[in-house]
Order: sequence, then structure tokens, then C-alpha cells
Amino acid sequence: MLSLGGFSLALAIALFPGSGEALKEGDCEVCIAFLGKFYQSLERNNVNFNSAEIEQAIVKMCKDAKGKENRFCYYIGATSDAATKMINEVSKPLSYHVPVEKICEKLKKKDSQICELKYDKQLDLTTVDLKKLKVKDLKKILEEWGESCKGCAEKSDFIRKITELMPKYAPAAAKARTDL
Repeated sequence: MLSLGGFSLALAIALFPGSGEALKEGDCEVCIAFLGKFYQSLERNNVNFNSAEIEQAIVKMCKDAKGKENRFCYYIGATSDAATKMINEVSKPLSYHVPVEKICEKLKKKDSQICELKYDKQLDLTTVDLKKLKVKDLKKILEEWGESCKGCAEKSDFIRKITELMPKYAPAAAKARTDL
């Protein structure tokens, strides 16, 4: 009777795997995208695929990372202010050419926050009405461009700054816009 109960438990585990198995669509968006870009840069630069060189390269790439990618780097310990060091959980599998999806799956088991990171939705500047956006969203546009609006006090100031800089950072959108 006891062996039948054990068999039932094993069958249940086999049929209903835990949450840490395969990634669902949209899981680990930032992890997969960042590590995918990183792996391609390693191949392009003909880096020797050993753990030490990969760790150096990822720390170097993380210095330039912004936004969600910087947060990802913080979680794996590739930033100077990181509290933990899980960078070897990335560098060692990459040295064996393990697919980035599998690496992110393993990282999810260690720290679920890694797979909760998602990129912010990109605004279509050709069609969006800047007057209907919140000031927070207008500031985010400027921040993505690496610009700031010193002395901007009102929403109209931010809109003016964005329209001034749009030909430089989004020339196609600037050309397509007719309402400004």
C-alpha cells in the first residue's frame, strides 16, 4: 500500500512539474535579451570562451547598461554596488555555449526577481500625442535619449524640449509628425 502511494506521488510530480521548469513566453525578457546581445558581442570580438574572460567582459558591458539591464546586472553581481555575486552562474555556462534561455531558467531558480524584469513599452513618437502624456512619461523619453530638461517647470516645457530634440534622436518620427 505504501509503495502505491509513493508511485502516485512520483506520477503527480512527473505530470505536474514545479514552477522552476521551462520558461513561459515573456518570462525573463531582460535576461534573455541582455545575455543574447552579450553572447553575440563575445562571438563578434572573438573572445576566448573561458569563465574569467567572460566575467571581465560582462562586468565591462554592465558598466554601460542602463535601466532594466543595469538592474539585471545588479542582480547577478556584475555591478560594483551589488550585494551578491552570481556572475559565475552566467559566465561558466556561457563558456560551454549553453543557450541563454537555459541560463536564465537556472538564474530564475536562484533569484526569481531576475525573470520579473520587463522592458518598458516603447512609445511610437510618430503617432503619440505628447500633450496627453504624463510628465513622468515625457521625462522618461528625455532620459532614454540621455538628455535632461533643466529649468522645465511645466508640461509644455518638456514637450518643447522633446520637439527640439526629436530630429536628433528620432528623425523619422520628427519627419512624420504634422501636429507640432
